[in-house]
Amino acid sequence: MLKIAFNEYYVQPLPSGHRFPMEKYELLPKQLLYEGTVEEQNFFSPAVIDESFVLSVHDPVYFENLKALRISLREQRKSGFPHDERLILREQIIMEGTRKCAEYALEFGAAMNIAGGTHHAYSNRGEGFCLLNDQAIAAQWLLDTKKAKSILIIDLDVHQGNGTAEIFRDEDRVFTFSMHGRNNYPLHKETSSLDVELEDGIKDKEYLYLLEKHLAEITSQFIPDFLFFQSGVDIIDTDKLGRLGVSREGCKRRDEIVFNFANENHIPIVTSMGGGYSPDIKHIIEAHGNTFRTAQHIFF
Repeated sequence: MLKIAFNEYYVQPLPSGHRFPMEKYELLPKQLLYEGTVEEQNFFSPAVIDESFVLSVHDPVYFENLKALRISLREQRKSGFPHDERLILREQIIMEGTRKCAEYALEFGAAMNIAGGTHHAYSNRGEGFCLLNDQAIAAQWLLDTKKAKSILIIDLDVHQGNGTAEIFRDEDRVFTFSMHGRNNYPLHKETSSLDVELEDGIKDKEYLYLLEKHLAEITSQFIPDFLFFQSGVDIIDTDKLGRLGVSREGCKRRDEIVFNFANENHIPIVTSMGGGYSPDIKHIIEAHGNTFRTAQHIFF
């Protein structure tokens, strides 16, 4: 069964002054249920993550300041959010969603988080709408509990997974693969295990060729026993921030490549939603919906 993390806190109003699009977190589950892609039993509601899992990745001083709302206004602006208790609680629930997905993926082969993909969160600070790094926390939990020995993080959001790269910079058991817009945020890129920088306006054919080529190259030298997929749909041509030229059908084909790779090699995979900022919400929901439809079709 495809297990999907969703909690009512995902759609709670954010503090006044936020600049983050929230509608998709509420609309996507409704759409998937309405069309029959999933049923209510596919969803689970994560609780607040165990703090020890967070501290395996994040600096304890930073985490304590985050919980106590002691992050400076300047750093709050850099994170993209004014902070309040509900926001910090929401973040901890999202973290548990992805960690719990890792458990379900070990059992069923694949699991997904309606939210997550907070790849701009560094070990000691937040950036770009990301306060804690869900895939990094879940990956470290798998390593610490010896449920995985080698993990590949496939980050196909249009923005580089800079926080993830920093967190696992010296960790040989985690391979960080980020394929992102060369000219997009963040201005200063970190060094992933492999970075593939894309030019503005890249179309489906070249994008998909590069993805398949580099996946094959990675796995010729690194054999993962667990996968994380950052499935941002800000690569599509209607996205107001993305600057790439990938169609929605091309984005769906991207998902098929990643999921087929996991399925054919019998590697458990956890998918986090990531970004999507098209002006028309229906384009965002359709693109994200394709990711869930494709996973359901391939794995179940």
